[in-house]
Amino acid sequence: MSKEHIAGRKNDHLDIVLDPRRACSAVDPGYAALTFEHCAVPELRLDDIDICAVLFGKTLSAPLLISSMTGGAARATQINRHLAIAAEALGIALAVGSQRIALETGADQGLTRQLRELAPSVPLLANLGAAQLVAGYGVDEAQRAVDMIEADALIIHLNPLQEAVQVGGDRDWRGVLLAIEALASRLPVPLVAKEVGAGISPAVAQRLLDVGVSVIDVAGAGGTSWAAVEAERALDPQQRAIAQAFAGWGIPSARAIAEVRRACPGAHLIASGGIRDGIDAAKAIRLGADLVGQAAGVLDAALVGPEAVIEHFQVLIQQLRVACFCTGSANLVALAQAPLLAPFDPSAT
Repeated sequence: MSKEHIAGRKNDHLDIVLDPRRACSAVDPGYAALTFEHCAVPELRLDDIDICAVLFGKTLSAPLLISSMTGGAARATQINRHLAIAAEALGIALAVGSQRIALETGADQGLTRQLRELAPSVPLLANLGAAQLVAGYGVDEAQRAVDMIEADALIIHLNPLQEAVQVGGDRDWRGVLLAIEALASRLPVPLVAKEVGAGISPAVAQRLLDVGVSVIDVAGAGGTSWAAVEAERALDPQQRAIAQAFAGWGIPSARAIAEVRRACPGAHLIASGGIRDGIDAAKAIRLGADLVGQAAGVLDAALVGPEAVIEHFQVLIQQLRVACFCTGSANLVALAQAPLLAPFDPSAT
């Protein structure tokens, strides 16, 4: 596949994701159904609340990950630079988009060691697609992706639905788990398994952990739908109809977090998919997430500049802090145990 074709596809993706009406999942992520029990006497000082988290041995100022974003080479370079500067200023983690273009064409998209220079103290996560692992990629390519940005870990993104409905997508996924296991046993950095918006089930999460994955990003349904994105890209009416039928496909984000946490109590979990604000982030942590990721929600800011990204996350962080305060949670451990209101039945009063 040519450099121009891949870059053009990524540019299409970016244009579509920037318009939520074209890219949004038809699935409710599930956070609105949850209500914290308000604590009218928190006995806390707001500024003393500890929302620090740890990822790959590095302390974060808040339990946040700027999730993977991508685009054609020119815009991706600008986006990655803005995000790296912001992540360092905020003290939060940063995951880059797929590095396939950089590995196959030499168009680095800003994914060079300069990214580490811009963000020297925060976790950086490299990114490859699972489909590439059974189409010729191996330890050498994975190591190149890690070395390219001096990453702390490597994301293997799982997007079978997108590949199935995308024109020219990778449809042969036989051997993916074995390929991930081989990579986990030989790569010197941890692996993160991440869906892209359809969710990871408890059974699949356990299989991924069993083959050596260190972190699960459930990336549930409720945010960007890549089936909807591919439907928007499709020129053929039949292909569009196939893709559009799956705009409501996937495990809702809130459910995915709760069920994977229940099935895998010791796993390190990232919640992404439909996170709108700091209250959603607080709910995700209450359901069992260790970290919360956001991508599409910050994309507009990422195109403007690092200051806009910083302002965006400062709002989210303060919302999260207020949610802790109003649940009487002095830290994230306490927030994970904060009471939720049971559904109200007026007839029971």
